[in-house]
Order: sequence, then structure tokens, then C-alpha cells
Amino acid sequence: MTDVKVGDTREEVVVDNLLRTQLVMYSGASGDYNPLHSDEPFARHAGYPGVFGHGMLTMGMTGRVVTDWFGPDKLKKFGGRFRAQVWPGDTLTTTATVTSVDGDLVEVSVVTVNQSGEEVFVGAATATTAE
Repeated sequence: MTDVKVGDTREEVVVDNLLRTQLVMYSGASGDYNPLHSDEPFARHAGYPGVFGHGMLTMGMTGRVVTDWFGPDKLKKFGGRFRAQVWPGDTLTTTATVTSVDGDLVEVSVVTVNQSGEEVFVGAATATTAE
């Protein structure tokens, strides 16, 4: 993939109508059983309006845009910041934009927003185009 250039973008809906079931499934897959993500009364008692998504679930869904674009074996670095919580019922859309190309290394910015346009995750990734 040598035809990547600065400004190229990819946009993908990474989850449409996040389900509580998906939160529970992620808890099992990740081993993160914090009750804030599965126990409604506990979350409300802690001051939240209800259960919410794991930050790492949001990050994983976001990263999929980069791995779908370049391939999972091409991702070299990925990180970011959680900007807002993700709630059951949310639809998340990620936009990845190439910010620099240096030989085989491609830097990509990623922004994930909810259905209201609120940023829930912002970050960056480095991928390689080398075969």
C-alpha cells in the first residue's frame, strides 16, 4: 500500500446502538468486571445515570478502523485519550486521517464521536505499508 498520502481519510461506524450485552461480553473477554459497566444500581449509586462502556472497548473499536485500513499486522503504535463516556444506545463513528507519511511509516489521527457529534476518543496510530 504505497499510494497513501497526507489527508487520506477513512470513516466507519464502529458500533450502531451499543448494547448492554456487548458491555457484558467485553467484560468477559477483557476480564474487566468493574460493576460500573454491568450493574445498573451500582452505577447509579456511584453517581452515574447508568452503566457505561469500558474505555478500552471504545479504544478497541476505534483501532479497528486503522487495522481494517492497513491490516492488523501493520499497526505499530496506537494510543489516545478518552474524552467522554459511551452509553448503551450510542452509535460511534470513527474518522482516521493520514497526518504524515515518512517512507513506509504512516501516522494517522483518529477521532471517534457519538451520534451527537461529541468526541468520545481521540488518538493517533502509526502503521507501516511495508510488505
